[in-house]
Amino acid sequence: MLSLHTNSATLSAQNSIGRTQHSLSTSMTRLSTGYRINSAMDDAAGLQIATRLKAQTSGMAVAMRNTQNSTSMLQTAEGALDEVSNMLTRMKDLATQSADASSSAADKTAMQGEYDSLGKELSNIMKNTSFGSQALMVGGTLATAGGITFQIGASTSETMVLDLDVEFGATATAGSISNAIEAATSVYDLPAAAGTELTTAAGATIDLLSTAINTVAGARSSLGAAANRLDHVYNNLANISTNTKNATGRIMDVDFATESSNMTTKQMLMQAGTAMLKQTNSMSSMVMSLLQ
Repeated sequence: MLSLHTNSATLSAQNSIGRTQHSLSTSMTRLSTGYRINSAMDDAAGLQIATRLKAQTSGMAVAMRNTQNSTSMLQTAEGALDEVSNMLTRMKDLATQSADASSSAADKTAMQGEYDSLGKELSNIMKNTSFGSQALMVGGTLATAGGITFQIGASTSETMVLDLDVEFGATATAGSISNAIEAATSVYDLPAAAGTELTTAAGATIDLLSTAINTVAGARSSLGAAANRLDHVYNNLANISTNTKNATGRIMDVDFATESSNMTTKQMLMQAGTAMLKQTNSMSSMVMSLLQ
């Protein structure tokens, strides 16, 4: 129907151009940002899924840093105990030498001097070894009652507890490293007087030092096992994080080949629609020709 008031062809062309322009704008936005989803309108369900995946990935990244920091902390403590073990071994050698009849009183006194010096350094290591300015062993983090908790994942349930409060307890704690060392050397608590372990009871001291060495070895074993577990935790988190990021990318990222093709199609449709709109605008002249 020819009408001066209503040009149906023009209205249809305008509507088509409007839809094409919106699609073209969407394609250009996706290609300029690199994301398929730039607002919830693009894919509401996909955005919700991707947001959860991003939050999980971010949490796992922090957890991975946690495991590395925790491993470093445990390695610091284990390294200190390695030196403690070396010093206890030297003290045991001195006790063994002092227990022999070939050692004179003067020899035993000289050996006692070295023994006391090592005992005082043991006290320094056990009480002052720190990580990030916080004490680790006696009275420190590892001595926390009930154990210490490592956050090894993005959720509250993903934790790891290491319970070594007995091993790193104070001197009065039965079974602690401090207790075993203090039993073998009286200068562990830094008294003013020199010790008498090698000058009066070298034989008994050998057994006490063996107990201390075994106690330290047990604690080192626990620290090493925990550090190994944290290493496996890190590897697992890295694997999960990689796959989660890939899943997020498949949802959020734009396929440039497909979107470029879509944009080209929309551009051609825009050109065709604009040309047809020009043609429909000339239909009013056909009405006028009927009045001539």
